[in-house]
Amino acid sequence: MAGIPHDHYEPKTGGEKWLHSRLPIVGLLYDTLMIPTPKNLNWMWIWGIVLTFCLVLQIVTGIVLAMHYTPHVDLAFASIEHIMRDVNGGYMLRYLHANGASLFFVAVYAHIFRGLYYGSYKAPREITWIIGMIIYLAMMGTAFMGYVLPWGQMSFWGATVITGLFGAIPGVGEMLQTWLLGGPAVDNATLNRFFSLHYLLPFVIAGLVAVHIWAFHTTGNNNPSGVEVRRTSKEDAAKDTLPFWPYFVIKDLFALGVVMIVFWAVVGFMPNFLGHPDNYIEANALATPAHIVPEWYFLPFYAILRAFTADVWVVQLVEFLSFGIVDAKFFGVAAMFGAIAVMAAAPWLDTSSVRSGRYRPMFKWWFALLVVDFLVLMWVGAMPTDEPFATISLIASAYWFGYFLVILPLLGVIEKPLARPATIEEDFDAHYPAKGSDSVAASE
Repeated sequence: MAGIPHDHYEPKTGGEKWLHSRLPIVGLLYDTLMIPTPKNLNWMWIWGIVLTFCLVLQIVTGIVLAMHYTPHVDLAFASIEHIMRDVNGGYMLRYLHANGASLFFVAVYAHIFRGLYYGSYKAPREITWIIGMIIYLAMMGTAFMGYVLPWGQMSFWGATVITGLFGAIPGVGEMLQTWLLGGPAVDNATLNRFFSLHYLLPFVIAGLVAVHIWAFHTTGNNNPSGVEVRRTSKEDAAKDTLPFWPYFVIKDLFALGVVMIVFWAVVGFMPNFLGHPDNYIEANALATPAHIVPEWYFLPFYAILRAFTADVWVVQLVEFLSFGIVDAKFFGVAAMFGAIAVMAAAPWLDTSSVRSGRYRPMFKWWFALLVVDFLVLMWVGAMPTDEPFATISLIASAYWFGYFLVILPLLGVIEKPLARPATIEEDFDAHYPAKGSDSVAASE
């Protein structure tokens, strides 16, 4: 797809021309900052800068924390206490890093659900969406391995439970689990591997983010109307867009400032609110916690994992048809990863010709129910496996898959969408009419 017509960087001085012919870094920065951006973007488009801030925060604080951390089962817990008590500002660095991960996932979930509502996954942005899903998986892996590093009770037993899931894969499960752990059980080799990968993956994520930005700069930003920027001429494009600088940069910085007020309030006054108290007890392989739960951002998919037990008819049917190869444990693992896979497949499951949910009356209700369903899964993932929580998690899991595999394809066939604006300019003028136009006309 051709890019949006706009003025590109033109070097003027001799020095600028010399640099531009050898390393066009200034031109790249200029085109990034001045890229034409749909002028009707609303406040749900501010999460990109929050995610960028979180990534930088996690890398910077993580590097400093790694200088004082000791990845050994006999010393890891004590090294965390050393950071908290003896390193200058160490407690603040650790709280920033721990709560920064939570802010990262708050922002990424808002970013994902915004994309699902406004159809940001639809053509020509399928690759952008898939790259985003890969970033999300890398974030989950990084966060999981980071949660193991403090070597508290929940760290140790969380690692034991989650890595044990790989052993459920038929044929190669046991070999894969041993390779992942570095031995037969969670031990020093596991901690070393997780520390190494936890340090490496944020830089991989940074590279993927660069590709993600490159992808949507190529296709152009989606917008609340779902209407594409006119590309017939620079004049038409200018009516639909504004330069990213200064308009959207200032808007994003203002939003980031508001988010930072809340973030610093949490870090300063309630830094352990989202943590589990058992993780402040040193890991003990002989004492199992009463209730093993992951961090809050894993809870929806943890609930899906636990929902499909051996007494669920779907699991029994699949186990029978596979001659026992797929048991309840493997079915749960497949369901957990499948819940992310169906979300990644949204560009091909959504059959509607209308991009934005704003003009899809039936879709709005089903999508609102999906958001509630996600919150229910998050809640039930922190609950015990007793009734009624087991039934609730099974119903919520069924709706998650039903939304993507049944509801989205059907809505494209049966739903009658509302009238859409012809251009972004029309949508913008409808929501933000020029102030004082009537009074000016009257005075003339």
